Amino acid sequence: MAKVLIVYASRAGSTKKIGELIAEGIRISGHEASVVKVNEIKKETDLDGYDALVLGSATYHGDMIQGMKTLLFLAEKANLEGKAGGAFGAFGWSGEAPGRIFDTMENIFKMEMVSGPLRLKSASLGGGVQMAQDYGKEIANKM
Repeated sequence: MAKVLIVYASRAGSTKKIGELIAEGIRISGHEASVVKVNEIKKETDLDGYDALVLGSATYHGDMIQGMKTLLFLAEKANLEGKAGGAFGAFGWSGEAPGRIFDTMENIFKMEMVSGPLRLKSASLGGGVQMAQDYGKEIANKM
């Protein structure tokens, strides 16, 4: 059984909910998933011991939340090359954060990313629950 770490930065709770639904998809696929808030990761070794990493941030004023930016700099020191990865986030207007996180994970960390970032206005709108769970299953298949 593989282990996945899902780290989120959320202002209103929507990104957290999406992360929890991604975790459900991973668990449905028979793997372990831990969901933690970005400020719980203090050092790069907190990312050790996982087969996949999934990062999510809400988009706020066209950018990711500062805690996620800090985590991305910290994660550069972790050995993530070749691990499975995904990126997600909630947004109101523009939704750039998940794409920026995804690009960093793919191009800087050299991770094996799923087909693209998951961007949802809300997990409860337009089939969001199913989309988030399916994203978790896609991550599970990537491991």
